[in-house]
This record gives sequence, structure tokens and C-alpha cells, in this order.
Amino acid sequence: MSTFRTLTFALGLALVAPVAAQAQTKKTTTTTKKTTTAKKTTAKTPAKAPVKTTAKTTTTTTKAATVVAPVKIPLTDTDASSGLKEALTQSITRSVEQASALDGFNANADIRIPFPPEAELVATTLRGLRMGALVDKFEVALNRGAETAAKDGAPIFLSALQNLSFQDALGLATSKESDAGTTFLYEKTAEQLKTAFQPTIKQSLDQTGATKLYAEMVARYNKIPLVTPINADLNAYASQKTVDGLFTLIAAEEARIRANPAARGSELLKRVFGQ
Repeated sequence: MSTFRTLTFALGLALVAPVAAQAQTKKTTTTTKKTTTAKKTTAKTPAKAPVKTTAKTTTTTTKAATVVAPVKIPLTDTDASSGLKEALTQSITRSVEQASALDGFNANADIRIPFPPEAELVATTLRGLRMGALVDKFEVALNRGAETAAKDGAPIFLSALQNLSFQDALGLATSKESDAGTTFLYEKTAEQLKTAFQPTIKQSLDQTGATKLYAEMVARYNKIPLVTPINADLNAYASQKTVDGLFTLIAAEEARIRANPAARGSELLKRVFGQ
């Protein structure tokens, strides 16, 4: 009986031991899984600190080019006078050279001297009588006389120019008129120049034959029945027209100097007329 109980008890232990061992194994596995899970859960990878990106802003400062306006030095009376006289001297010299050249008057429509207006009836009448060639020959001789006289004109003009006052020169140098200096000089000296020119003009007209031709034409005209005799002063007329023609050229040259920097041959002219 006791032997049977002992066998039964041993058999029970044999059956219970594997089950207990299996339960223990499951428990250990579960615990291990829990531990692993817990570790996985708690073992968080430390977050990396955000990298601060500092954007370097390159500021390009464009410096505006500073344009420095040229300083205009006020003209003194002396500079203005010297500059204006130099400009007019240059104008006179070039104009005299141009006018005194062959056909300087005769071929230049701006200054060509026509038949005297007070004797225009003489020219018209003679042309009507088929003596037009005589009239044409006289006009050429008249302009040749002006061209010859112009050669000696420069000293007369330049002498008159020296009387220009400082005050007048300053106003003329800064004037906006292209021929301000020439106009002023004409108003002040035209009559004086005409008188000074007459001996030169008379000699020139005599040399070119204009005086003789004019006298011949007038004589022929005055012989025509019922006409009023003509006695025009050719010398005075030719002198005036020669002076006028030269001043026309001088005015054009002055205007060129004022308008065109390249025509200003000296530093003084550039400063005076570059204001």
C-alpha cells in the first residue's frame, strides 16, 4: 500500500515537473520580452540639437559715382577784355584773308558788291542799249577793288578794336548773341572805318579800272536825251560796302568761335567762351 502511494506520488511529480518547467520558461520569456520592449521603449535616441544655419547676408553697397560739376571761375574784366579782343582779332584776321583772296568778294553772294543803287538806272539803261558787258565788267572791277582794299583793312579794324572798354568787353563776352562783339564794334567804328578805308578803296578802284568804267557809263548815260544826270560818289559807296562785307565775315567767324570749341585756339578763348 505504501509502495503504491510512493509510486503514485513519484508519477505525479514526473507529470507536474515538465509543466512547471514550461510555465517557468514562458514566464522568463515573457519577462525577457517585457524587458526588451521596455528597453526599446525607453532607449530613445537622443535628439540631435538643431543646427542653426546662419545665413550670411552679403550687402553690396553700390556707391553712386559722385559727379563733381566743374567750378566756373568768374571772369574778370581783364580776362573778358583780353578774350573778346583775341576772338575779334582772330575773326578780323581770317575774314581779311578770305575777303582779300581772288573772288573773295566777287564770288561770295553774301558780300558781293552790286551796282550802286542810286545809279541802278544807269545799269538798266545801258543793258537796254546792249552795253551790258560794260556793266558786268564794271561790277567785277568794283569787287576786285574791294578785294584789293581788304588786304590793308586789318590794321584799321584792329586799331578800332583797341578802344574797347573793360566794362563793354565783359558784357559782350558773356552775351548769348552770336555776333555781339562784331555788332558792337560795327556800331562804334563803322563810320570811322569807312572814312579810313576811302583812300585805300580809291586806289584799289583806280587800279582795277572800276573808276574809269564807272565814269564812262555815267557819261554815256548822261548823254541820253531827257534823262536826269547821275553823279554818284562811287568811292564812298565802295568804301561802305567793303566795310559791310568785312563785318559780315567777321560776324560769321565770331559766331563760329562762340559755338564751336574746336575754333577756340587758345586756353583763354576756351575759358572765356566756355562759360
